[in-house]
Amino acid sequence: MPMMRAASGEKGACSMVFSFTRRGFLSAAVVAAGLSSAGFSGAGTALAADKANPDARRIVAIGGTVTEILYDLGAQDRIVARDSTSSYPADAMSKPDVGYMRALSPEGILGQKPDLIVMEEGSGPPPAVEVLKASEVPVVIIPTPPDVSKIADKIRAVGKAVGLADKAEALAKKTEDGLKALEAEVAAIKTQKKNVLFVLSVSNGRLMAGGKDTSADAIIGLAGGANAAGSITGYKPLSDEAVIAAKPDVVLQMQAVGDHSVSAETLFAMPSMQTTPAAANKARVQMDGLLLLGLGPRTPDAARQLAAALYPGAIN
Repeated sequence: MPMMRAASGEKGACSMVFSFTRRGFLSAAVVAAGLSSAGFSGAGTALAADKANPDARRIVAIGGTVTEILYDLGAQDRIVARDSTSSYPADAMSKPDVGYMRALSPEGILGQKPDLIVMEEGSGPPPAVEVLKASEVPVVIIPTPPDVSKIADKIRAVGKAVGLADKAEALAKKTEDGLKALEAEVAAIKTQKKNVLFVLSVSNGRLMAGGKDTSADAIIGLAGGANAAGSITGYKPLSDEAVIAAKPDVVLQMQAVGDHSVSAETLFAMPSMQTTPAAANKARVQMDGLLLLGLGPRTPDAARQLAAALYPGAIN
């Protein structure tokens, strides 16, 4: 099996570096053959998200929000391993780590002897996912669109997958109620919307920002802000001219980790930032990455925290 590693970055913007054989591509069939010789083989049991697996007792959870939901449903004792994005709750960190969700190793996952794999849509690389689907272990892929209105569906899908639909319905309803309550409070704010620029990373003097169709855009909107990078789609680097034109009032970032770490002084001293309102007021908000971008049961709390930071005194 060739080595796989992930370049640093938020899950929606991360690029993968792979060492493949022949023409830069290793087919899933070749990997599957290797797994078969190691005793991992099956007829292929990939399942839709609406299929229930109530008897599963050895679940591998891939994706921080999937793991979080499983804990909220009381299924934590059934989780035998999780991926490296599954950092909440703290107890999840005691579970074996099968690697980054976009650089999965089939051997590492199947070596945990799971009877169910539940993974967020977008997990990869695709050849690894195809191998898992071709194994004898059921695989459920949970849709994860960057859309606040789909959070409840995500919760229901995870609950259905593990036979806890009733608990999932209650959690989904609680989350929806929290979102509606926050939306009402945000709608009552009469001040002008703050322009919020989500900065994923800084590299070679360029900002990697979150545009439309991202979790960052969704959470900014929910908190009552306007996405300063709304003219782009996805996570992309912005030119200096684009940053200046965006006129962000506030910079939003994940709490400093690894390559994402940049001080406020360094950030606001960048030529593209110096003339912005955010730099003038040293306005920066940092939040835990999974809380901020996970779009799960804690999203009402995350958006409330962000709204309170954007509009002090307007949100309880």
